[in-house]
Amino acid sequence: MKVAVLIPCYNEAQTIEKVIRDFRSALPGAAIYVYDNNSTDGSARLAEACGALIRRERRQGKGHVVRTMFREVDADLYVMVDGDDTYPADAVHQLLDPIACGDADMVVGDRLSNGSYGKENKRTFHGAGNRIVRWLINRLFRASLQDIMSGYRAFSRSFVENLAVMSEGFEIETEMTLNALDKQFRVLEVPIDYRDRPEGSFSKLNTVRDGMRVLKTVFWIFKDYKPLVFFGSLAALFFLLGLAVGLPPILEFIQTHYIWKVPSAILAVGFMMLSSISLTCGLILDTIVRHHRELQQVLILQHTRRGFAESPWLAAGEAAPTSIARRQEG
Repeated sequence: MKVAVLIPCYNEAQTIEKVIRDFRSALPGAAIYVYDNNSTDGSARLAEACGALIRRERRQGKGHVVRTMFREVDADLYVMVDGDDTYPADAVHQLLDPIACGDADMVVGDRLSNGSYGKENKRTFHGAGNRIVRWLINRLFRASLQDIMSGYRAFSRSFVENLAVMSEGFEIETEMTLNALDKQFRVLEVPIDYRDRPEGSFSKLNTVRDGMRVLKTVFWIFKDYKPLVFFGSLAALFFLLGLAVGLPPILEFIQTHYIWKVPSAILAVGFMMLSSISLTCGLILDTIVRHHRELQQVLILQHTRRGFAESPWLAAGEAAPTSIARRQEG
């Protein structure tokens, strides 16, 4: 099994060498890819000197980088980690082992459960944004995830090959989580110790701009993947508005057999029509999404069976390895 460590990089000259050395020590047999995203501080040169494989993505944005990484790198197990030295390399086996054993499709390094992110993070609004997004996604998708936006993740080949990356920026982690929940991939969270950036290193995340992009991603994915709930809520809203506006003309007609409030009656009819249209759209789109989800599950099943048929240990009649460390020793 091939293990690939994927490091998106934009102006991380201060930390990229340490990140590569740490992961080289933790995973001696892994291929380490650094995807440079128009760095101007020599990050790519330093990474290449450390023995990393350098690739470049000219389109600015982490989402573009992740899309290119998943398209170009072929491996059985993937690790994605930021190049800012905020995530511990010695926890990588905790992320990889559940995937190697077939217990998960995506494992997330959870910074929040043990409180390390709250202690180390010096950006107040980042923590608040994490909590808001986590609450929204857990409510909308009936999940119980702790860290939606962690940049430290491990993936199976099946997950990577069945993930359609549409985001352009830092909302990519949120999109991965939402896609995993919708497609019923097995998601596991592993608590890790987070550390803040070293002195002199600066985050490229803009709290307001990227926070709004994350919320927009949640909104659009909710509309696309749960259309009946989305348009059903709109239908209920329009129905209540129509009822509130139309009730006086109805009572007036009952009492006088004539409608004097004609504008209110017309507005009420308009709201009721919008309610009916919204509900119809929700029912139609829900049927389409359900068929799409069924097709996606069939494709994932076929891909998984093909992967098992091509597995080196199954072809040799052996049991699957129980840990990355044991496999590397073998």
